[in-house]
Amino acid sequence: MERLEFKGSKGLILAADAYGDPLAPPVLMFPGGGQTRRSWQRTAEALAARHCRPIAVDLRGRGESAWADDGDYSIDAMADDVACVVRALDTPPVVFGASIGGVAATIALGEDRLLAVEALVLVDIVPRIRDDGVEKIRDFMRSGLDGFDSPEEAARKVTEYLPHRPPRTGESLAANLRQAADGRWYWHWDPAFQANAQERRESGLFGRMDSAAKSISIPVLLVTGGRSEVVDEAAARAFVASLHDGRWSTVADAAHMVAGDANTPFAAAILQFLEGLPAHRADAGARH
Repeated sequence: MERLEFKGSKGLILAADAYGDPLAPPVLMFPGGGQTRRSWQRTAEALAARHCRPIAVDLRGRGESAWADDGDYSIDAMADDVACVVRALDTPPVVFGASIGGVAATIALGEDRLLAVEALVLVDIVPRIRDDGVEKIRDFMRSGLDGFDSPEEAARKVTEYLPHRPPRTGESLAANLRQAADGRWYWHWDPAFQANAQERRESGLFGRMDSAAKSISIPVLLVTGGRSEVVDEAAARAFVASLHDGRWSTVADAAHMVAGDANTPFAAAILQFLEGLPAHRADAGARH
């Protein structure tokens, strides 16, 4: 694994991890709002083993990426971050986006037709989402704003929230936590990111996502969790039907955080999709 940095919108520094052969076809991976780039690690390792170059990027204000001094966590800023990273690559990538990372990626690609991208993979996000599921996620994220006494306390909270997953340990959450001067442990994100969530929603980001998606002509794969609290079957089918070249795959035993819930079937679904793309076929030389 290689540590990289990119300059996002207005020069904000974005932290990234790259896996595998630097000359292999690149795959850019943007996580969800409650995740860091490490959420992609097992998926990235599986892709690297199949001759891809996965590059997992922390969203602004998340993980080890810089916090926005001006407090700008708008969807415009995040979409511009995606565009900046795409332009920094020498080869057109496949772009992955989970949750809010998927919204930003869709808007970036749909509103800037000059961005050179092979394909788009969206993970459990569509323009018409379930409000009750989103509120459940926001409640969990808000519950950690006051911090935790220890990483073990944070792990217990995660296990309570995700009872279908194996119990987490404090050690396994180390990359997602930071210890502040008051001695308490906080999620590794800028609190302003979460504070801007309602503002982003009211800005009409899902309407923009819907319009942008209809402008995308490259192949798009939507992967949803069969137990998702955010995306239901009707919304997934409607979204895929609205795309120029849309496909849909469901991971039966996963909820909203699909890759973390069931990485093996998730990786299998995306590898099958990637192997159908010209840049990922061993005998192909042409790119989109």
